[in-house]
Amino acid sequence: MTKGRFAPSPTGRMHLGNVFSALLSWLSAKSKGGEWLLRIEDIDPQRSRREYAQWLMDDLAWLGLTWDGEPVYQSQRSDIYEHYYQRLKAQGLTYPCYCTRADLLATQAPHESDGRVVYAGTCRHLPPQPGRPAATRLVVPDRDITFTDGHYGRQTVNLAHHVGDFIIRRKDGAWAYQLAVVVDDALMGVNEVVRGRDLLLSSPQQLYVAELLHFTPPRFVHLPLLLGDSGQRLSKRDRSLDMEHLRACRTPEEIIGLLAFTAGLLSEPQPTKPQQLLSDFSWDLVPCHDIIVAAQ
Repeated sequence: MTKGRFAPSPTGRMHLGNVFSALLSWLSAKSKGGEWLLRIEDIDPQRSRREYAQWLMDDLAWLGLTWDGEPVYQSQRSDIYEHYYQRLKAQGLTYPCYCTRADLLATQAPHESDGRVVYAGTCRHLPPQPGRPAATRLVVPDRDITFTDGHYGRQTVNLAHHVGDFIIRRKDGAWAYQLAVVVDDALMGVNEVVRGRDLLLSSPQQLYVAELLHFTPPRFVHLPLLLGDSGQRLSKRDRSLDMEHLRACRTPEEIIGLLAFTAGLLSEPQPTKPQQLLSDFSWDLVPCHDIIVAAQ
């Protein structure tokens, strides 16, 4: 059985792009008779707030995107992450990194056009410096990771050249996304991950971590991003496209219909419930190019 999931970070109100991802994830799982789980990724103690998580769940329920089972909160799973973190350390594949973000930007150019910095392994061979704050990085080999994305097809990424050693625990002790998400998807039985294509390059990292921990990885399906009028990615600062504003001027059915039209699932943006889209849902209808949406 397909088990999909939606895993938002409670750092503000959802915007239309978040809802787009939630809708297609829900449709992909439910159209196959599967389950759709909800995980609140609140491991960033500086930005996550419980009231934001409540807003997320209220917005999803208002839209008709109901989840199966109880929501899972990453903030309650630190002992689990610690266990798998120690398994990685025991393999001799981790090291402390003392570099600051300023250090990285000063010594390395962003990778290609996505702004990502590929870590050069500066601290890999340094002796430990007790008492000095350090993140923990995972050593990656000079090796290609190949997988087939459910929407964008075959992908090949070299871990050393396009990713670099990556952080699995931050300097402040918080768990990094690349470790927590792999552990959670495996232990929750998630076998399909639908998310924005901005996370496409995270997939090889997660496949590598899953391999080291002997987990069966999920199938990845990435979707196009929704862009604002000027072509920029939507963010939670785009108040005209966040759920607070949208709920004040649109019905749930109007929002779902607009997103279904945007995804190529409807010929026009007519009011629709999520359940009405299930019988005809197909990834073949969803465009691969990013989509500009006008402020509402």
